[in-house]
Amino acid sequence: MATNEEVEQGVRIEQEHTVIIGNNQIIETVTAGTGKVTGRDAATNTDLLIEIREENQQKLDELSNRLKSIEASISKILKSNEDPQKSKAGSKKESIDESIAHSSNTVNVTSKTIKRFQLNHVFEDVANFNENEKYYSEWEEHYNVKWRMSVLHSNDHLLFLVYCDPIAPRDKWSIGTKLEFKVVGGNRKVITRTWDFCYGTHRYFGFKKFQDWKEMKKFYLVDGNLTVEASVTIVETTGLGKEKIRVFDESQKDVSDVILVVRDTKFYVSKMFLASQSSVFKALLLGNFSESKQSEVTLNGIDPDDFHYFLEVLYGESAIDGIECYRFIAFPTFFLPDSNVDDIALLADMYDTPMVLRRCEEFLLKESKETVEVKLEIATQYNLENLREKCRSQIRATVVPKNISGPKNRKVTKKNPLRKLLCF
Repeated sequence: MATNEEVEQGVRIEQEHTVIIGNNQIIETVTAGTGKVTGRDAATNTDLLIEIREENQQKLDELSNRLKSIEASISKILKSNEDPQKSKAGSKKESIDESIAHSSNTVNVTSKTIKRFQLNHVFEDVANFNENEKYYSEWEEHYNVKWRMSVLHSNDHLLFLVYCDPIAPRDKWSIGTKLEFKVVGGNRKVITRTWDFCYGTHRYFGFKKFQDWKEMKKFYLVDGNLTVEASVTIVETTGLGKEKIRVFDESQKDVSDVILVVRDTKFYVSKMFLASQSSVFKALLLGNFSESKQSEVTLNGIDPDDFHYFLEVLYGESAIDGIECYRFIAFPTFFLPDSNVDDIALLADMYDTPMVLRRCEEFLLKESKETVEVKLEIATQYNLENLREKCRSQIRATVVPKNISGPKNRKVTKKNPLRKLLCF
């Protein structure tokens, strides 16, 4: 205990802690500020004190990083209408770039939830393409839809198309997109064309006269091959979701205290429950924001079907799955790529809901039929350590089988797509 005299003389009074150590439970008094230890084995206890300090510092650092992460999300929300004129003038361009913006009772959550991907393909021996015959890239699955590109030599021009094929569509479906078509030649030559198109009635879109055929052959072929790219941004989808397990409609009004509006869909939910699972919702719905006093909060930039499945998982339902399909009766069952795990993980990461991310990781570890490359990409994006380690182990076993020796089998070339997945 410090004396009154010490306090009056300006001596810094340090908080004392009691530490129980050893099998005999010897009680030692440790002064937090100076590190002074009283007792029998002062040297040993000093080491213990250092260890305790390091452990406490680590916990403080983790807490600090956690708070910074939450503050970063909240700070975006606080940007209400600092410059309304600038916001209005640049809203169309900036809507894709902002992470979270806040205006009135509307919360925009865009850059992390905007669905973007890129298709790449190299068509070989293009100069000898048969006229009016389509050549295709392989199908790729992105966001529950299969995509591919096609080129065609027609009327002395290069025709360039992007196809889509929903995996589990309803009778009426649509996919609103922003498309960027690109032909890449040598010496950094690039031709780019963009267009907004809504797939639905038509499952393909492109340019009939993307480029003059002779010009393409002269300036854009590299060793006779043509490199094409298509960047796709999915703006809006309808009719692509699977069957719902749980309802969040007006029938839940008596057990809800807030309505979250995503496009034209209203979700009747509980503030307290969302806040208990998500630091972002806790700050938004229970913090010092206007939303905490409003009965309806609009969330922009996210898909209502994705948000529904996210809520289902949050409320304990088994809403993450793959789609079981049959090609013909004579053929065995096969699985298409998982329909919604990436979408749910995206929202779980954005709203900081660890439980939902764990459910996604468990599904990918135990049930998913996705390729190891896709799983590793998801694991890396959302820091799913258990999944990432399992994927890396599987890839190593694939690249260098234990029961096969010899330099030919062990060589991991630059052309091997698994090589870059191991190098991080």
